[in-house]
Amino acid sequence: MNWTAYLPMLWHGAMVTMTITLAAIVIGAALAFFFGILRVEGGPILSRIALCYTEVFRGTSLFVQLFWFYYALPLVGLSLSPTTTGILVLAAHAGGYGAEIVRGALSSVSTQQLEAARALNFSRIQTLFRISLPQAVVEMMPAFGNLAIETLKLSSLVSLISIADLTFAAQSIRNITLNSASIYSITLVCYFAMSLVLMAVIRVIETFVRRGNVFPRGAQF
Repeated sequence: MNWTAYLPMLWHGAMVTMTITLAAIVIGAALAFFFGILRVEGGPILSRIALCYTEVFRGTSLFVQLFWFYYALPLVGLSLSPTTTGILVLAAHAGGYGAEIVRGALSSVSTQQLEAARALNFSRIQTLFRISLPQAVVEMMPAFGNLAIETLKLSSLVSLISIADLTFAAQSIRNITLNSASIYSITLVCYFAMSLVLMAVIRVIETFVRRGNVFPRGAQF
């Protein structure tokens, strides 16, 4: 059977994969900044809550997380669609790792600059957004780039909850054609191509950030 007739199915699966990945990266980045900042600036209670979040999602299997959210939550009356489940779980997983990246970058800002901000009577919010974040974001970018690529690769697990992503499409076509070599080879190429596109976008964002277009950088001491 000619497997090339199923290329549109692979293309559709690739688009589903990219949609889920991009949504998970955006939501995951927001979670990473929120919980990462809480780890540093949240005080004893909020920082512990943020720590619990990061440890749970970093310390448990993404495979089990997907199955728990998709099959266990309905037992307590909360049902989510497969796509929503896939995006939220991937985002929460990425956010757990990303929060540690944010925490580490914020903690690396020199104490001398923080002391200078206090001497100038800056509030904690002013210190965070005018001194700490402008420097920390630049340091975060390489690690966030790696995390984005890892999220793309991990997105293949969403096929386990019946999402018709690239991996799901490849498995379906392989079951029909029994042509494992060709199907999985083109699937590898598709994932690699998507990774290249994602890396190019990340480099553009990194360049934008390094030029100081996200946070004003003139308040460094």
